Amino acid sequence: MVEFFWGYVWPTAIVVAEILCVLVPLLLTIAYYTYAERKILAYAQLRKGPNVVGPFGLLQPIADAVKMLWKETIIPSGANRVIFIAAPIVTVALALVAWAVIPFKEGWVISNINVGILYLFAISSLSVYGTIMAGWASNSRYAFLGALRSAAQMVSYEVSIGFVLVTVLLCAGSLNLTDIVLAQNHYWLGFIPGWYVIPLLPMAVVFFVSGLAETNRAPFDLAEGESELVAGFHVEYSAMTWLLFFMGEYGNMILVSAMTSILFLGGWLSPIPIEPFTWIPGPIWLIGKILFVMFVFLWVRATFPRFRYDQLMRLGWKVFLPLSLFWLVLTAGVLTAMGWVPSH
Repeated sequence: MVEFFWGYVWPTAIVVAEILCVLVPLLLTIAYYTYAERKILAYAQLRKGPNVVGPFGLLQPIADAVKMLWKETIIPSGANRVIFIAAPIVTVALALVAWAVIPFKEGWVISNINVGILYLFAISSLSVYGTIMAGWASNSRYAFLGALRSAAQMVSYEVSIGFVLVTVLLCAGSLNLTDIVLAQNHYWLGFIPGWYVIPLLPMAVVFFVSGLAETNRAPFDLAEGESELVAGFHVEYSAMTWLLFFMGEYGNMILVSAMTSILFLGGWLSPIPIEPFTWIPGPIWLIGKILFVMFVFLWVRATFPRFRYDQLMRLGWKVFLPLSLFWLVLTAGVLTAMGWVPSH
C-alpha cells in the first residue's frame, strides 16, 4: 500500500497540482484579457469601455460568464449534435494542453520533453479541426463557407510558422524550449541581450503576423467577415458553446504570445544583466514579456483595417513563404560558414 501511494498516487497528485497551477491563472487571464481588450480599444476610440459592473468595470468578465451559463444552448435541427458540441470542446482543449511544455523558468515546466517545438507545432496544426468540425456540423452554408475560409487561412500560415521554428532550432541546436531559452542567455558587447529577435527580426515579424492569422485576429479575422458571412464558422453557436470558441481564440492568443516570448524574447531571462534587474524572478520577466505581446495583439486590432481575402492569401504564399524560406537558408549558411553551428 505504501509503495502504491508513493509510486502512483503521490506523483499523480503532484502532476495534477502542477496542471492546476497553470490552468487556473490561465483561465483567469483569458477572462480578463477580454476586459483588457475592451478597455484598450475604448481608449483608442475615445470611449470608456466597461465601467458599470464592479469598480472600473472589473467584474464585467464574470458577469459575461454568468450570462452565458444562464443562456440556452440552441442546436440547429439539421445539425450533427455530437460533432456540433465536440467542436468547441476540441478548440478550447487544444488551446490549453499546449501549455504542458511552456517553461516558466529552468525546471518550471509540466513536461520538459525534448521535442517541445514539435509538440506545439502539432497542437497548432490540430486546431484547424475544431473550425472544420463546427462549420460542417452546423448544417449551414454560411458556417461552412466560413470554416473553409478560416481553414485555408490557418493552413497557409502554418507553413511559414514551420520555417520560422526550424530557423530557431538551427540557432539553438535543440527542440527543447528550455534549451532554446538558455541558448539566448548571453549578451553582445556586454549589454545587448542575445535574444533571437535581433538576428532573426524578419522571422520574428513573420511569426507574430502568422500568429495573428492563425488565431483569426484582426486584421486577418476573415472568418468573421460580417458583411458576407455574418460570423463565420461559429454563426450557429450560442451560450456556452460560443463561449468555448471565444475562450479558445483568446487562449491561442496568449499561447502565441508565450511562444513569441520564449523563441525570440529570451523567455524568463532579464533584458539588463545588472542589479537590481537580475533580482527580479525569471517567471516575472516571462509574464511581463507575454503581457507585452498580448498588448501588441490588441494594438494591431485597434490600428489596422481588415484585409481582403485575396490580400491575406497573397501575403502568406507570395511574401511570407519565400521570405521565411530565404531566411532559413541564409541562417543555415551563415551558421555553417562561421562555424557557429551548436555542437550539442
